Amino acid sequence: MQYALLIYEDETIAPQPDSPEMMQLMDAYNRFTSEISEEGINKGGEALHGIHSATTVRIRDGQVTVTDGPFAETKEQLGGFYLIEARDLDAAIAVAARIPGAQTGSIEVRPVIVWT
Repeated sequence: MQYALLIYEDETIAPQPDSPEMMQLMDAYNRFTSEISEEGINKGGEALHGIHSATTVRIRDGQVTVTDGPFAETKEQLGGFYLIEARDLDAAIAVAARIPGAQTGSIEVRPVIVWT
């Protein structure tokens, strides 16, 4: 079964780009990505630009409304995701616990519907 591992973190406490802390964090993510790729469970994933670049689209009463920013104000923002193959939820949770962002943010594990 496929699972989306959604990485949520507080952007206000993220390391600065090009800082030693960011380089260390990126090294940890690169190691994690290499590990799950070697295990054959990595199906994809990407990092996302910050919430300053987000746009939310809604249709209400037939009218399209476009708003700058994410859908809701939250303490943690969606920063990226992995798509993995895992035998069950317990296996997916074990992989999610290895994501570096789990140490400072949260990882939402959600089964993916595969339409055939």
